[in-house]
Amino acid sequence: MSDLMTAPRWKIWALVFALWTVLALSYTASSVISMMSEGEAFTWTRPLTWNLTNAYLWMLLTPLVAWLGRQGGGDGWSRFWAVHGPSSVLLAATQVGLVMCIYWTLCGPPATRPGLTFGAFARMQFAYNFHLSLLTYGVVLVVLRALESQRRLRDERLRSSQLETQLVQSQLQTLRVQLQPHFLFNTLNAISALALADPVQARQMIARLSDFLRLTLEERHAQQVPLSREVEFLNCYLGIQQVRFQDRLTTHLDVSADTLRALVPNMILQPLVENALRHGLLDKTERGTLHIVTRRDGDDLLLRVDDDGIGLPPEGPKDGLGLGNTRTRLDMLFGEAATVDLQRKVEGGTRVELRFPFRECAA
Repeated sequence: MSDLMTAPRWKIWALVFALWTVLALSYTASSVISMMSEGEAFTWTRPLTWNLTNAYLWMLLTPLVAWLGRQGGGDGWSRFWAVHGPSSVLLAATQVGLVMCIYWTLCGPPATRPGLTFGAFARMQFAYNFHLSLLTYGVVLVVLRALESQRRLRDERLRSSQLETQLVQSQLQTLRVQLQPHFLFNTLNAISALALADPVQARQMIARLSDFLRLTLEERHAQQVPLSREVEFLNCYLGIQQVRFQDRLTTHLDVSADTLRALVPNMILQPLVENALRHGLLDKTERGTLHIVTRRDGDDLLLRVDDDGIGLPPEGPKDGLGLGNTRTRLDMLFGEAATVDLQRKVEGGTRVELRFPFRECAA
C-alpha cells in the first residue's frame, strides 16, 4: 500500500481503471452464467453495458467521495452522519439514475419485454439497485479513508524520522561548533588558574562543565523538552561563559513561571545565546549585557534573546549555522505557525525572537 501512495498519478488512475473494469467483467460473467444455468436466452452486450457503465460512473465519482470523506472526517460521529447521510443518498440516487439513462439510450428495452416503458424500467431498476449503490458508496468511502489514514501515518513517520535526524544533527553541531577545542581549552585553563587561587570556584566550574556535557547528551532522543530543562542547560552554558568573559558579561534570565512547563525544541536557546556572545559581545570592549526572556502570548510561546553588543553588520543579517538550524527545526515542528525574527535594536545590539504554538508537557 505504501508503494501505491508514492506511485505517479497516472499509474494510480490506471490501477483504479483496471480494478473497476475487472469488477465489471466479473459481475457480467456472473450474470451470464446465472442466465445460462436457468436456461434463459442471453447476450453479453446488455449485462456488459450495464456493469461497465455502473463501474466507470463510480470511478468518476470517486474523487467526489474522497472530498466528502475529508469534509466529514472529524472526530465526532454527528459530523460524519451529517455529511455522509444525505450525501450517500443523493449520490447513490444520481448514480443509479445516470446508469439507467445511459443503459436505456444504448440498449433500449429488453427483447423479452418490448413494450416496457422507461418509467417502469426505472422503478424496477431503482428498487433493485439503489441499496447496492448505497453499499458501494460505503465501500468506496471506507477504502478511501483507509488509504488516507495510511498516507497520514506514512507522512507522520517520515516527519518523525526527519525530526530525529535534525535533532541528531543539532546535537552533533553543538558538540562540534559550540564545544570547539579552543572553548574547552579556555574553560580548562580557567579551571586550572582557579585551582590554587580559588579552589571552591574551580570545583564549581568543573561541576558546570560536567553538567553541560551531561545535559547535552542526556536528552539526545527527545525532540522537545520542557522549558525548565532548557533553562537548566542554558544556565550551565552561561556559567562556563561567565568565566570566559569575567566581569565583561552580565546576564539576565527573565523566565515567566507559566512558561516553565512549555514544550520547546531541544537545545533551541543555546545557539541563539552563542551567536549573541560570539558575534555581539565578544568584540565589545566594555561590559556587555545578555537578556533572555520567555513569555506566553495567548496561544503562542515567545522566546527572546537580546544583547547590547556591536549589532548586525551593515549589509544586514545573515543566517549562520545556528540560526539556520533553528529556522529549519521550527519549520519542521510547527510549519507556518512558527516565526524567527532577527533585528537590530534601536538602542544598539541585536534581538532574536522566536514565536511558536504553546504546548504544555504532560505531568
